Amino acid sequence: MLYPGFNVFEKSINEINSFVVFMASENDETFIVIDAKNGADVTSLGFNAVSLGDGKFKAALTHENACVMRKLFPFTSPVRGLGKPVSFGLGDRLGIATPGHIDLFQNHDVFPMFAQQSIRELTLTNRTYKDVLDAASFAVFREGFKKGFGADGDHLKTAEDVEYALSLGFTMITLDCSEHIKNNAVLDSTIPDHYKTRYLDEKITVGDYPIVFSQDELKECIAVYEQAIGFAKDIYFNFFEKKYDADFEVSIDETISVTTPLQHYFVARELLEAKVKFATIAPRFCGEFQKGIDYIGDIAQFEKEIKIHAEIARHFGYKLSIHSGSDKFSVFPIISRETKGNFHVKTAGTNWLEAMRVVAITDPSLYREIHKFALSVFDDAKKYYQVTTDLSKVPDITGLKDEELPNLFENNEVRQLIHITYGIILSSKKDNSFIYKDRLYKLWRQYEDEFRKALVKHIGKHLELLHI
Repeated sequence: MLYPGFNVFEKSINEINSFVVFMASENDETFIVIDAKNGADVTSLGFNAVSLGDGKFKAALTHENACVMRKLFPFTSPVRGLGKPVSFGLGDRLGIATPGHIDLFQNHDVFPMFAQQSIRELTLTNRTYKDVLDAASFAVFREGFKKGFGADGDHLKTAEDVEYALSLGFTMITLDCSEHIKNNAVLDSTIPDHYKTRYLDEKITVGDYPIVFSQDELKECIAVYEQAIGFAKDIYFNFFEKKYDADFEVSIDETISVTTPLQHYFVARELLEAKVKFATIAPRFCGEFQKGIDYIGDIAQFEKEIKIHAEIARHFGYKLSIHSGSDKFSVFPIISRETKGNFHVKTAGTNWLEAMRVVAITDPSLYREIHKFALSVFDDAKKYYQVTTDLSKVPDITGLKDEELPNLFENNEVRQLIHITYGIILSSKKDNSFIYKDRLYKLWRQYEDEFRKALVKHIGKHLELLHI
């Protein structure tokens, strides 16, 4: 071993000037080690570090040291990636999944968004965007991943949140326009002339599909989406045009109404007419894209509609974004085919479910305890997510053998039960101490290899069915 006394992550060894910098661990602590050669002044690098003697220094995995690391080693900084044909969002709610993701994406020509979180997820896990970005950067450094990765401030709804994420170095913003989409708006009796010119007086085709607006359909598009388009324009011109170098995604999927092809076309064209440069749009597709389970709905209808949505995206020169993409195995081949391999997919909760599957395998008693707790708090968790979980279909685990517990994660009701209660599970306390969080992280540290292999297998299935 090059550095006796440490458990060195050998893929992390990098030389810069007169220093060797790498990551190591001791007991349950992981840290950066700086080996200063020939008496070099370690302060010149900028790390906040303490001396270990013999020219070696130890730097904790703090935000300040992460910022230094990103400056010294650019491969640990996120970059823009939605311009790649296929990009894949990997929401790591725990801050420990990226090494497993790297094991998989090291061998695929797919651009990964290792840092991807929504404000809702941050609130439920008591994390910050600094935590999310730093966890990804440290993992990339530790594993020597130099292919590039992105950071997505996901489902942001306010200018303040957008600027916060961008100021930290996030390279993608998903703007959630749902609060500005007026599904029940009253239709105006008149249509402004510029809309008539663009949509009623012009023959429109995209690919093989005619786009034909009736007056009422156009009125509906204006009434429902005009405010959302205005919101997206304001965010773009205030933050993206001159101030920050990042990809812009417009999300219109968090709404009760399916996005029709006419509505999709209208939103895209109005944004482009206003000179807004965006990389992706996320429509609300037909059927149900619920969390952590397969697609629910008419697959033939989905295939018919996504053909047109994909044609619209190609027509205007951006790609479709598919949200809540975790485990949508039945429609993945359709998505890949109809978009001609040009798409962005977001996943998140499925990584948490794989972590909990590892718990069921390695510590059945702890899993049983958490499962029972999840049932007791499920109703509280439902206010954050739209699910159709039927708890009567959740098996009584008191009658299951320990070796049968991992099979629970093949049951949709159990998947949703565990999926949406993650925030309460991780944050619940008794006598000012976490009930489960510390025990879970200790287990995941102990069984890191098992978790990594589980992610490679499960996320790998996503890539396989997406024909990657």
